[in-house]
Amino acid sequence: MQHLKDLIREVLDFPKPGINFYDITTLLKDPGGFREVINCLSAHYRSTPIDVVLGIEARGFIIAPAVAYALGYGFVPVRKEKKLPAERERIEYALEYGTDVLEIHRDAISPGQNVLIIDDVLATGGTAAAVARLVEMLNGKVAGLGFILELDFLKGREKLAGYDVHSLLHY
Repeated sequence: MQHLKDLIREVLDFPKPGINFYDITTLLKDPGGFREVINCLSAHYRSTPIDVVLGIEARGFIIAPAVAYALGYGFVPVRKEKKLPAERERIEYALEYGTDVLEIHRDAISPGQNVLIIDDVLATGGTAAAVARLVEMLNGKVAGLGFILELDFLKGREKLAGYDVHSLLHY
């Protein structure tokens, strides 16, 4: 997987001093790299019972629909507050410096559906844990959480204990 890491640009001191940002746009623009990411994430979940693939705004919107297509399932977006037009379920969750809100249409997941959650990066785990709670608030079942890369030193996986968590790349 080193060849995929080589396609990811590391931006120092972004969004603030002391933070290193792993920019996947350089991976996504590479046809072979993008294809491999989708194929590898899809392969991991091919034998998992799934009814729908959910993507988290914003970069999860790039990866999740492609994984859903590869697996033959539909796609459900989880958006930032006030972006969805119909009745919504919402969750407010803590960030390192404040709070954020995510929403999903109430009819996006039926009770008992198996939901695969896809995003680009697993960092502190707060966003992914909040989305898993949203799925469960709608009586769905989290079939797994898939990521392109995981920042192991932030220990985000700990917030997702009990779930199948799969990351292609580890930093």
